[in-house]
Amino acid sequence: MDYAGFLLRRERLHRSWSQEGLCRGICTVSYLSKIEQGKAEPSRQVLEQLLARMELPWYEADNTMHSFIEDCYEALFSRDPLLYTLLESPVKERCRYSVCGPDLLLLEQCADRRGGKPLEQELELCLNGRQLALQRGLQHRYEEAMRLYPRAFFSMTAGSECYNRGEFAAALEHLHAAYHAAAQEGCPRIMLHCKLIMGNCCSNRYDIDAMENHYRVARRLATALSDEETLTTIEYNTAATQMELGRYEEALAYFVALKQPGQLDLHKLAICCEKLGMVRSALDALDRAQAQEEDNWLPQDAVQQMLALVRMRLTLPDYLHDAAYGEILQHCFERCRTELPSGFATFHLPWMLEWYEANRQYKQALQLFRSFPDIPQIKRMGE
Repeated sequence: MDYAGFLLRRERLHRSWSQEGLCRGICTVSYLSKIEQGKAEPSRQVLEQLLARMELPWYEADNTMHSFIEDCYEALFSRDPLLYTLLESPVKERCRYSVCGPDLLLLEQCADRRGGKPLEQELELCLNGRQLALQRGLQHRYEEAMRLYPRAFFSMTAGSECYNRGEFAAALEHLHAAYHAAAQEGCPRIMLHCKLIMGNCCSNRYDIDAMENHYRVARRLATALSDEETLTTIEYNTAATQMELGRYEEALAYFVALKQPGQLDLHKLAICCEKLGMVRSALDALDRAQAQEEDNWLPQDAVQQMLALVRMRLTLPDYLHDAAYGEILQHCFERCRTELPSGFATFHLPWMLEWYEANRQYKQALQLFRSFPDIPQIKRMGE
């Protein structure tokens, strides 16, 4: 099957047309069947007539289209944000209805920030090695992707996914390989992303020396690339880790100094104040956070739950035996585990253990503790 045959078959089935209805007056049913199966290559005239009947265009791929696709691949494999600008180019619509179509479909899915989906399995018969590697990446089959088209991008993506699942040891292994491969490929943005996520992994494992080493390199790369967003993320993560280690004064200094704190910044500020006995300041930070409009990628109801938990601890003297607190805590923690990056669950883990122990649910506490095997030791923020 080639891509033109795939398009014909997909559109025909989508419209519930018969083969006879599509090809009447253009070619025989048997010829159309061979075209759709990739057993016959149609002439340009026949192809144009079949597509025109379905009101679909078809373009001969020219140098502009091929250059556009290659620029997109280069941006994808180097993690260059230029990819998103490129994919707004009007030339992409000509690519969509040409032999460049599979490339465009795969690139669009890889660029989807919500998580792209693999293409239809039957289209794999149309794909070359590089295209099939992206398809395997979208299927989370990264070892196969690497064999088909070895690039640091695939190891980086595998490591990032392991990190999001809380598999920190596996994440570090993938990211270490990706970092060195990216250095060979000359892809500093991938090197930066790897060092950032490696630092995050070590933060979640409370390996502070390793975290600081990775972040030190990440800062240098981010500075060289003028990546202010990553620099801000590193400082935020460092302060959050200080909190988890009980170094609240150091973390407080960071959050207080922010000129325009977001909801998560104010959430952490409130916790620092809570731990330092600054109840009024903590409540003020919560009020400011709840008054803000949504300013981050997190589900707003999840953010509101996180804020509510801090408020309940500040205002309910016996919150550890308050059923409403326990219900919100458990619901929030489950969402952190299933919907958000693993660091959110790790951050809330001490309060879950505190709840179980206060209510003598020791079996549940032990099971929960054991479900985080990649964390060698857990700093109890409740202590």
